[in-house]
Amino acid sequence: MVCSLQSNLEAEIEFQKDKFLDFINQELPEGMELEYEGFYKRGFFVTKKRYALLEDDKIVAKGLELVRRDWAPIAKDTQQNILMTILKDGSPDKAREIIKKVIKRISSGDVSMNDMVIHTQISKNLNDYKNIGPHVVAAQKSIARGRKIERGSIIRYVIVKGKEPISKRAEPIEDTEGLEYDPEYYLKNQVLPAVSRIMDSLGYSSERLMELAQKEKQSSLDAFF
Repeated sequence: MVCSLQSNLEAEIEFQKDKFLDFINQELPEGMELEYEGFYKRGFFVTKKRYALLEDDKIVAKGLELVRRDWAPIAKDTQQNILMTILKDGSPDKAREIIKKVIKRISSGDVSMNDMVIHTQISKNLNDYKNIGPHVVAAQKSIARGRKIERGSIIRYVIVKGKEPISKRAEPIEDTEGLEYDPEYYLKNQVLPAVSRIMDSLGYSSERLMELAQKEKQSSLDAFF
């Protein structure tokens, strides 16, 4: 009986979907036709190619950092959490509190190295790179330490504390024991850019988030001393 009701419901949904599509397509200019892709409770559009949709309490995203490999988990997870808060709860203030807590954790060094790992693919021979970015430096270090790195390899690295330029401080995750990640780098280049893309549209500017980061950083230092 339950299976029969479920089948009837699915058939009715399919019928209504087709009916709706026919209605819409009749109003479109000749040669244009829409196709059904999915039903979503809410959506957040940064641009037409960058958006997040809520489907059955799961986020379907395109063009945002949370679906890209070259962003650290801490940035992707934070972006996903604030999107879920906005799409499911409709609360920018709760999203702000999430950001505040993450900033505090990063500033106090309370995030694991694995959550700071950036993945980048080596797309050509190392000698062919004119701009030596962090992933190239990390690849060179891996080779020097006996690992095989070639075109197509995925480099997993962390930006660690130090006085050298950022690219020079890229360390393969395998070699980060005893080292500390650079909080300032991850705030300015990973977490804040990822969340600003969302929060800007809700009235929380990048400058305002940066001020929040500075306050949390100072709060962490005061607690330490």
